[in-house]
Amino acid sequence: MSTRSSKSKGKAAAGESGGPNVYVGLLFVSLTALIFGIAFLVMELRSYNWELGG
Repeated sequence: MSTRSSKSKGKAAAGESGGPNVYVGLLFVSLTALIFGIAFLVMELRSYNWELGG
């Protein structure tokens, strides 16, 4: 049985670049959607004379 090489220790496996992938992109898309949703909710609530913090 062979032992693992010390060169590959601590590095990403073959085929993994370690950079952003499609899932990181989807996280940014979902974060943007949440921000826009909150902004539109505040605009809608202001039409009913709702104020922040009071």
